[in-house]
Amino acid sequence: MTSLLDISLGMEMEATGVENIFLRGTLMGMTRAEIEAHFDQIAAFADIGHFLNLPVRTYSSGMQVRLAFAVSTSVQRDIILMDEWLAVGDANFSEKASKRLSGLVEGASILVLATHSPDLVNKTCNRTIQMEHGRIVATT
Repeated sequence: MTSLLDISLGMEMEATGVENIFLRGTLMGMTRAEIEAHFDQIAAFADIGHFLNLPVRTYSSGMQVRLAFAVSTSVQRDIILMDEWLAVGDANFSEKASKRLSGLVEGASILVLATHSPDLVNKTCNRTIQMEHGRIVATT
């Protein structure tokens, strides 16, 4: 299972990007060997270059999101928890991120998606539960 509710969970501002890849990966339940196996792919996807070796506090907010997203979506999971569809970064990164997210969703057995967008629900879900004020009002 992976949660995309807070992709920056576990990011330490004083630690480097490299250290944060290991911190976030560990919080996601990955072993050190798994993180090391995915490290190059994560670094390439984040595409922040030499900044990986600098403290995250020196990053722009966009760079922080790129790194967090790259780690959070680096491994396919059977169950994905997501609040809205993530649209992150500049136009180029956003397109790359959307493709990766679509691939993760397609490969998952279960997607739990909280959204206010009927179009997104129709596009991504084959079963829905509509809630109002914490109560189920409809299912399809």
